[in-house]
Amino acid sequence: MKVKYKEDEWLIIEDGFDPEMIRASESIFSLGNGTMGQRANFEEHYSGDSLQGSYIAGVYYPDKTRVGWWKNGYPEYFAKVLNAPNWIGIDISVDGQAVDLTTAKIKSFRRVLNMKQGYLDRSFTISVSGKKQLEINSRRFLSMSEPDLGIIKYSVKSSDFTGKIEFTAYIDADVRNEDTNYGRKFWKEVSREVNKESGFQISRTMKTDFHVATGMVLELTKNDKKVPLTPDIIDREKYIANVFTADIKPKDEVILYKYVSVLSSLNHPKKKLSDHIKLSLREAITKGYATLLNDHILKWDEIWANSDVVIEGDLSAQQAIRFSIFQLNQTYTGNDERLNIGPKGFTGEKYGGSTYWDTEAFALPFFLKTADQKVGRNLLLYRYKHLEKSIANAEKLGFKNGAALYPMVTMNGEECHNEWEITFEEIHRNGAIAYAVFNYIRHTGDENYMADYGLEVLIGISRFWSQRASFSDNLKKYVILGVTGPNEYENNVNNNWYTNLLAVWTLSYTRENIELLEKKNPEKLKAVFRKINFLEDEEIPRWSDLITNMHMPFHEKLNVFLQHDGFLDKHIIPAEHIPAHERPINQHWSWDRILRSCYIKQADVLQGLYIFEEQFDSETIKRNFDFYEPLTVHESSLSACIHSIIASRLGNIKKAYELYLHTSRLDLDDYNNEVADGLHITSMAGTWLAIVEGFGGMRIINDKIHFNPLIPEKWVSYSFKVRFRGILIEVDVTKNDIVVCNLSEKPLSLVISGKDHLIEGSSKYSVGLQTE
Repeated sequence: MKVKYKEDEWLIIEDGFDPEMIRASESIFSLGNGTMGQRANFEEHYSGDSLQGSYIAGVYYPDKTRVGWWKNGYPEYFAKVLNAPNWIGIDISVDGQAVDLTTAKIKSFRRVLNMKQGYLDRSFTISVSGKKQLEINSRRFLSMSEPDLGIIKYSVKSSDFTGKIEFTAYIDADVRNEDTNYGRKFWKEVSREVNKESGFQISRTMKTDFHVATGMVLELTKNDKKVPLTPDIIDREKYIANVFTADIKPKDEVILYKYVSVLSSLNHPKKKLSDHIKLSLREAITKGYATLLNDHILKWDEIWANSDVVIEGDLSAQQAIRFSIFQLNQTYTGNDERLNIGPKGFTGEKYGGSTYWDTEAFALPFFLKTADQKVGRNLLLYRYKHLEKSIANAEKLGFKNGAALYPMVTMNGEECHNEWEITFEEIHRNGAIAYAVFNYIRHTGDENYMADYGLEVLIGISRFWSQRASFSDNLKKYVILGVTGPNEYENNVNNNWYTNLLAVWTLSYTRENIELLEKKNPEKLKAVFRKINFLEDEEIPRWSDLITNMHMPFHEKLNVFLQHDGFLDKHIIPAEHIPAHERPINQHWSWDRILRSCYIKQADVLQGLYIFEEQFDSETIKRNFDFYEPLTVHESSLSACIHSIIASRLGNIKKAYELYLHTSRLDLDDYNNEVADGLHITSMAGTWLAIVEGFGGMRIINDKIHFNPLIPEKWVSYSFKVRFRGILIEVDVTKNDIVVCNLSEKPLSLVISGKDHLIEGSSKYSVGLQTE
């Protein structure tokens, strides 16, 4: 029987040891701090099935693509965020016998992730030498205040055992990625040094030549008194260790503190890494465990003060939303514009850890609403700095004149996805990046961004749409052929409605901003035009023709937008008719069968209705929702959240709540039986949006923030905080009232349930909740 994680408002709790759950729990209990991350592997040796995973943001390897046959334009490699040197290792032996939970006699086992304060506790009791017992406790955190540091407090306490405990504290750089295409190891050793109580190892990646220094310094106490260390030293290629023993008797407690610093050549000169790692370790041990933990907790206090969601009356929902917020903030802090947000974050190898369109469509809105403006700006600058490579990506496919195709998957701007239908056909990602520019500016009011960076990106993407569309003599309309929409259960379709909609919107928005800049800053516009060789008299008329004459598939009888041409040629059967034992279909059906079915992986038409909601009336949205949602199997982690938001918009609170639980507990309850591969980090932003934009009804319309809240039947109340143009506000919703508190000094004009209100700085405003 699988272990269930207990429900708690601030904790994730695992009681009991189940080897079948090890990989899943390694994902669930993962830690990160934006700079590095660590799966919840055991410190001590474990011979059972496990996915060892230490990761460093921005450090990757271009693993040569493995395909059956090569196609022109195919990416040469798939970028892998690397399994980095293992820094957590603390092997234990008792009277010469290694502690290994695969073979040990386990009396109790408990693991607790404290989301409020950002650390992982693990405790277990084992029988040794017959009936004698030892209790082992570990606490681990990756510092949010000192993001190069990871700290472990490892305690061994005797209940009734007398004997010797041997500790082997090590750093092991002889690691590999489980998902390597050709079985290669990606690290070469540069140097190593190990001394009494400390040591470091420097490795470099093959091909990309990132250098990473991983160092440790150790401290041992016995019954709260420091013990001088006289260790044996192990010094071999890619491995360093200190080995020391301690006598223990009943009631004794021996604690090993392991301070680890991880530095990379992204932030430090290669030739200075050894000096810098030594300095970092000295500073860490000087500050000490208690100070470092306290500073780390204070950082988490700041994060929760701005992003927490409080739900009263539904413990399952409360735990799930905090799990999402926690994972998002430990994955990305926004301090480095060279970094982005991988779909798995620091929790696994799947998807290579690279950047997808998930960032712009899901993660960016979360950070725009909860973090400082610079965080969202850095996410956009990441894409701006990849513009030239996006133009080069398009050129490989035959596009010209500065047309930009942003990659489906990337680490450095180059396309590196290894599936044809997604790499070349799922071009709607271009539109998501264009929309992100608009979304950032409307949230922040940072209009300078458009002139300085945004317009270049928009023109590059618009040039792509202009060339990608072709004129159909049959339809007398422009068409976009051979694409894959967000629904990846259909490939190589013509005129995906969502893709065509994004193309038209991007062209319109780009044209609009050219006209705006021509009025406000014509010299800046001329400079942009010169830089990119923009031919206004030729390109704008082509865009205008496309905007006016794009084919948008529509079914007159059903009065719904068609997902693509020919969608209704499929046999339309609601997903509820799929036998339970065949779900999820991506694990039970052939790909051929999936492609021929009517079943939808995630929101497609409905993704467009979500993004461009203002363009459609409620009846139109409802007709399309009622048609497409029953056909949707929600086998993408990005699916349920969008459907929940739309259901809330339609006032269908029961359906919205059902889908919210699906998206929020996707990993905690492992709905799709895949959490062992890592968590769905980017979809967790969608979980947050399902509350704030769904139940809270938050929208930005005509540069003004709107709320139109409703509340699930089970909830007594809920509250959330959001940022808008430098103002932080808190929204509390009960069964009867909506209370908006302006936590900033500036006044805020906003709309609540359709009515305008002005809330002065540092004040609050209450109105009745409309239930109809």
